[in-house]
Amino acid sequence: MPPHATLESKMSANPHLSRRGLLGMTAAVPLALALGAGTAQAADSAYAMVYFTESTNLGDGTDYGLHLAVSPDGLNWTPLNQNNPLVTPTAGALGLRDPFLMRKQDGTFVVLATDLKGTDWNYNSQYIHVWDSTDLRTFTGYRRLKLHDMTTHSWAPEAFWDAGRGQYAVIYSAVNSSGHNVIMVNYTSDFVTASAPQVFFDPGYDVIDGDMAVGVNGYNYLFFKKNQTLVSARSTTLNPGSFTEYSAGVAHGGTEAPTVVKSLTSGTWWLWGDTYTPNGVFYAWQSSSPATGTWTALDQKTYTQPVNSKHCGIATITTAEYNNLLAKWGAPAWNRLKSYNYPARYVRHSNYVGRIDEYPIEPYKDSLWTLVPGLADSSGVSFRSVNYPDRYLRHYNYQLRLDTNDGTSTFAGDATFYRTTGLADASWASFRSYNNPTRYIRHSDYGLRIDPVSTTAEKQDATFRVGY
Repeated sequence: MPPHATLESKMSANPHLSRRGLLGMTAAVPLALALGAGTAQAADSAYAMVYFTESTNLGDGTDYGLHLAVSPDGLNWTPLNQNNPLVTPTAGALGLRDPFLMRKQDGTFVVLATDLKGTDWNYNSQYIHVWDSTDLRTFTGYRRLKLHDMTTHSWAPEAFWDAGRGQYAVIYSAVNSSGHNVIMVNYTSDFVTASAPQVFFDPGYDVIDGDMAVGVNGYNYLFFKKNQTLVSARSTTLNPGSFTEYSAGVAHGGTEAPTVVKSLTSGTWWLWGDTYTPNGVFYAWQSSSPATGTWTALDQKTYTQPVNSKHCGIATITTAEYNNLLAKWGAPAWNRLKSYNYPARYVRHSNYVGRIDEYPIEPYKDSLWTLVPGLADSSGVSFRSVNYPDRYLRHYNYQLRLDTNDGTSTFAGDATFYRTTGLADASWASFRSYNNPTRYIRHSDYGLRIDPVSTTAEKQDATFRVGY
């Protein structure tokens, strides 16, 4: 949803850093239908994510346009258009936060987003941004939809199909006469005009970032941010005012922007949240059912968010849509390498030394690598820095550092590695030195080096996920 506006979040260590960032899968067909996919997409087999980007210091890597990523499993994402925006609002604040993606009853898509550029939580807008799309390759019909006349914001808009009303419900956070944020609702059939606003959920305290799961074993679920935690309410109807809080909260530091989704391939549910301490780290929890109200943290090894991504929205897409999106926009020209046994950490250079550090990384391009044919053997690989493209990771006295290619055969050999099956996990990767073939890239005290590898711990140190 939109930027956080609660008093406690404004007083947090990073008050300007907010907004949700789920990272997840989307629901199996019954839930997808409930969320608005009127015609079942029989071939849905992949996922699309919309988001905006924000670096920790709001510098390079921050962009308040509409970004898109795709995933075959809903866990590990490929940013499209080199992680650049596909479209940017041309009215209102001229920027967006908290985009939401939904497939409508007719099979096309609609994108909603907060009308806000940056982190001015005092900026008021009675409008939200709206785009239409038939295929997510083009976004048309850009407009702003007015929701209310109050002197306040319209944060983190989401929508769901209310079958009983035969209309879409648009929910969002606004400060009404109560003096605190509540979840409001308007009804619309076309996302061009909407009914008068109503209070959808007001538990008596500040609440933002509403996210719905509709029609799950006779219940409808509303997930939201309460203080710094994610909690949920439920109702047997979709009537405004009918939801009752019931769950225990989950959090990882200051957490907001919940998104709940059901695996397409199992009975597992995931609850995603975005932190703002530090800014923009996605965490996920799992449960056998939202009815339990309890969630267990998911291992970060299992998912990887797009770099700098914030407050995302997810929808299922078909194989054809997935392939067409990759064909149009392409995968990034760079990769990130995640540590297997420290999955919050990524390979980066710092002061020209190779190491693994926790995400988010500043400057973020220190953790981006162009994997090129090995300088000494084209069947191997060399790691060229994205922000220092004349420099490569090479070993020197067994330590990895970022040096300028001097054109010598020694440098080429030091900077060449053979990618092998992951020593700790066959679905990951390890990298064996070209000119020291008994040694692999591994981390030790977070520094990168090449060492002989034999123990279980050493194999884990030497295993990485090559992704984005």
